[in-house]
Amino acid sequence: MSTRLNYGKTFLLGFGFFGVSVVWGVYNAFVPIFLSEKFDIAPAFIGFFMTLDNIAALFIQPPVGAWSDRLRTPLGRRIPFIIIGAPITALAFGLIPLASIIPIFVACTSTTLLSAALWRTPVVALMPDITPSAFRSQANGIINFMGGIGSIIALQAGGLLYELSPNFPFWLGSALVLVSALIVYLFIEEPREYEQAEQQPGMLESLREVLNDEDKSGLRLLFAIFFWFVGYSALETFFTLYARNRLGLEIGDSATLLSVLPLFFVLFAIPSGFLARRIGRRITITIGLMMLIVMLVLLYVTPASALLTGIAPLPVVGIPLEEGGVRMLTLAGVLLIISGIGWSFVNINSLPMVVDLTGAARIGTFTGLYYLFSTLSAIAGPNLNGWAVQLANNNYNVIMIIAPVFMAIALWLMLGVRRGEATIG
Repeated sequence: MSTRLNYGKTFLLGFGFFGVSVVWGVYNAFVPIFLSEKFDIAPAFIGFFMTLDNIAALFIQPPVGAWSDRLRTPLGRRIPFIIIGAPITALAFGLIPLASIIPIFVACTSTTLLSAALWRTPVVALMPDITPSAFRSQANGIINFMGGIGSIIALQAGGLLYELSPNFPFWLGSALVLVSALIVYLFIEEPREYEQAEQQPGMLESLREVLNDEDKSGLRLLFAIFFWFVGYSALETFFTLYARNRLGLEIGDSATLLSVLPLFFVLFAIPSGFLARRIGRRITITIGLMMLIVMLVLLYVTPASALLTGIAPLPVVGIPLEEGGVRMLTLAGVLLIISGIGWSFVNINSLPMVVDLTGAARIGTFTGLYYLFSTLSAIAGPNLNGWAVQLANNNYNVIMIIAPVFMAIALWLMLGVRRGEATIG
C-alpha cells in the first residue's frame, strides 16, 4: 500500500458513492410524489414506505460488509458486489416510473432497495482498502464530496428533467449508476494480498467483541454515531415544517433556506479531512459537535424576526424577504452554514475512526457496524422527533432544542473515545 494519498484514484472511487447518492436523491424526491399522486396512498403509509430503504439497509449492509471481508475471487472481495448489484439497481430503478399498478411499483422499488444495499457497504469499504490509515479522513472527504455532487445533480437536474417527463430523472439515475460502477470496475484495483485474521469473526461476533472490550472506545464511538445521526435527522426531516410554522416561510423557501447546510457540508468535506489529519479526528469531531449544538440552540432561542434579518444578497440559495425581492442570506442561513461546516467535521471523520478500530482483515465488517448504528438512527430518529413535536402540541421549534440534546450526548460519548485515530506506517 502506498504511503501517500492517491487523489486521482480516490476521486475515481468517489464515483461509486456518487452513483449511490444520485439514486437516493431521486428516490427520496420523487417516489413520495408517485405514491401520493399516481397511487393515492395515504400520507402515513407513504412515511412508512420511505423508511423501507433504511430497514433493508439495516438487515443487508452490515452482514454484506462482513461477507465481503471473507470473499476471495479473481476480481477481488468488493468488486463482485458492485458489478452484480449496480446493474440490477439501474434496471429496477429505471422501471419505477413505468410501473402502472402498485404491485409492480413495489416490486421495482423493493428490488432497487435490496440491490443497492448489496453493494453500498463494499463500495465504501474500498476506500480504507486502498488508502493508508493516515489519509482516510481526507479520502472520506473526497468520497463524500463526490456523493454531495451526486445529491445536488439528483435534485437540480432531476427537478428540471421531471418537468419534461417523470421518467427522465430515474433514467438519468440508472445511467449514472452504470457509468459510476464501470469507472470503479475499470480504474480501481483492489489489494490482492489480504491481511488474514487467525479467525474471521462475522458482524455479530465483532459487535460482541466491541461490547466486551475493556476499552469502551469502540462502543462509545458507535453510540455517539447513533446519537448525532438522531439529532441530525431531526433537522433534516422537520426543518421545512419548522421554517413554515415558526418563520412563516413557504415550503419552497424553507427548502431553499435549508439547502445551504448540505451545500457547505459538501464544500468543507475535503478541508475537514485535512483538518483531522492536522489536529486529530476526535478533536475535529468534538469541534463540529460543539458548532452544531451552539447553532441549533441559537435557532431555538432567537426570535423569528431576527432569524429573518437580511445579511447580504445571495443568489440561488438565498431567500426573498419580500414579494419579488432580491434573494438574501439571512441570519438563519448563516447559522445553517456554520451547522453545515460543523456537520462536515463530524460526518467525514466518523467512518475512518470506526475502520481504524480494527485491522485490514475486518474493514468491511466494521464498515457494516458503522452502517448498523447510523441506519438504526435513521429509523429511530424521525419517529422519536415526530413524537416529540406531537407531544409539544405541534410546536416545531422544539426540534431545535431536542437535536442539540442528542448532539450533546454524542459529544459526551466522544470525550471518552481513545482509539480510532490515524496510524502512521
